[in-house]
Amino acid sequence: MGEVKLILLLCLTIGVMSVVRGEDPYLFFTWKVTYGTISPLGIPQQGILINGQFPGPNINSTTNNNIVINVHNYLDEPFLLTWNGIQHRKNSWQDGVPGTNCPIAPGTNYTYHFQVKDQIGSYIYYPTTAVHRAAGAFGGLRVNSRLLIPVPYADPEDDYTVLIGDWYTKSHSTLRKLLDTGRSLGRPSGVLINGKSYNGKGKDKPLFTMKPGKTYKYRICNVGLKASLNFRIQGHTMKLVEMEGSHTVQNTYESLDVHVGQCFSVLVTANQKPQSYYIVASTRFLKNVLVGKAIISYTNGKGPASPKLPPAPVGWAWSLNQFRTFRWNLTASAARPNPQGSYHYGAINITRTIKLVNSASRAGGKLRYAINGVSHIDTATPLKLAEYYGIANKVFKYDTIPDDPKNVAPNKVTVEPNVVNTTFRNFVEIIFENHEKSLQSWHLDGYSFFAVAIEPGRWNPERRKNYNLLDAVSRHTVQVYPNSWAAILLTFDNAGMWNLRSELTENRYLGQQLYVSVLSPARSLRDEYNIPDNSLLCGLVKNLPKPPPYTI
Repeated sequence: MGEVKLILLLCLTIGVMSVVRGEDPYLFFTWKVTYGTISPLGIPQQGILINGQFPGPNINSTTNNNIVINVHNYLDEPFLLTWNGIQHRKNSWQDGVPGTNCPIAPGTNYTYHFQVKDQIGSYIYYPTTAVHRAAGAFGGLRVNSRLLIPVPYADPEDDYTVLIGDWYTKSHSTLRKLLDTGRSLGRPSGVLINGKSYNGKGKDKPLFTMKPGKTYKYRICNVGLKASLNFRIQGHTMKLVEMEGSHTVQNTYESLDVHVGQCFSVLVTANQKPQSYYIVASTRFLKNVLVGKAIISYTNGKGPASPKLPPAPVGWAWSLNQFRTFRWNLTASAARPNPQGSYHYGAINITRTIKLVNSASRAGGKLRYAINGVSHIDTATPLKLAEYYGIANKVFKYDTIPDDPKNVAPNKVTVEPNVVNTTFRNFVEIIFENHEKSLQSWHLDGYSFFAVAIEPGRWNPERRKNYNLLDAVSRHTVQVYPNSWAAILLTFDNAGMWNLRSELTENRYLGQQLYVSVLSPARSLRDEYNIPDNSLLCGLVKNLPKPPPYTI
């Protein structure tokens, strides 16, 4: 909005008549965040509601819409929301993580204003403060393609958001105390589908209905804390059409492994006997399998769902092989990643390789998680604000971790802010190496990246021969299996301070995250927006004069 005003002012100043493009449509929301009693597993507990809803409201937007959300915090703790997968081009001010934003204090409000610029797809939002994600305040965020841009499938009869996730019956404050005292969250209590757990005794109402012969779109997102989940629909196959903002080659699956933070969109046709069927989400890679169920019913259905559930896959190899079947649909007309043309990523020279090894330490009897030996802690002054106000040296150090951690002692953990300094517009290779016995799920704010490989063992440069350099899916979250590695490629062209984190809540809270500083040397509005007028200020910058604004 500031750029449009500036251009108009310049035109008036120099007496030039010019046509200024009108702004894209606005969507306005007012959200009241409160505590409330919920019983998703039959046990009353304190939840966090948005406008009285659990899960929170579904945001239904279209490419390039401006989204304005006034969040009123009625909790007794500071609160923030992040918009997982929304790239916030030139605008990390709206990212909603502790490294970029001061939290919304109890009894106050803050208005987010961001644009879903050049994106389509299925996304989620959730809290980033404390362990609030364990109590709710999460929801779906869909970005539809503009009518002028065709999608590679016929319009579905309806469009359903399916939020699956593990759940704990302990309160978020109890879970936080466990982590603060150096203990683990332990195993989850159950699995929810859209905030509910169905008892399967024939009295549950259908979550969704389908007309015979019609095709429906299901947007499936894992909003849980820890567990990878396998998703399947009794008696039906699923055609994968979109994944975290990219149209995919339309393979058909009987079930899909959805790791924490990931979103898939599938088409399902109601071509079976008219009755009810179970939607099933079950935990993967846990000793004791937990199962969540919901019901879909045909509009002319005459019978209950069969008690015989479709079987879940077993083992890591099955999941890894499924990942290898995911391919980007290069012929689809849709939003492309920035910079335009980077879908020819296989022909771009890598300028830097960053290897990130996750580790766990129980030194001193307290659990901490680390990346390359550094366990991140949030600072009283958000990192982005410290950098913008020119006092970064008083808050954090850049590059506390090496690009290659080969000389980092396996059990050594340093607790401090973890910020990686990068060069604007460089094309970078990031290797995630997981030496642990549990699966890892990594997410990067502000970007989509090309997930070019996941393989067992340790990475070395020879492994580049196995990269998919043609049609790897452009996405924002990637899983790494135990004793395995994953490789992603991306251009750091989005100026700002961006959070790279484990999507596993316990790991993130206890230090398994870092921030990537992407500074434009030009300090120009072409590369990054100025700090919004309504930005909350805290810590060392609270009473400092605002720095000179960026200009074109």
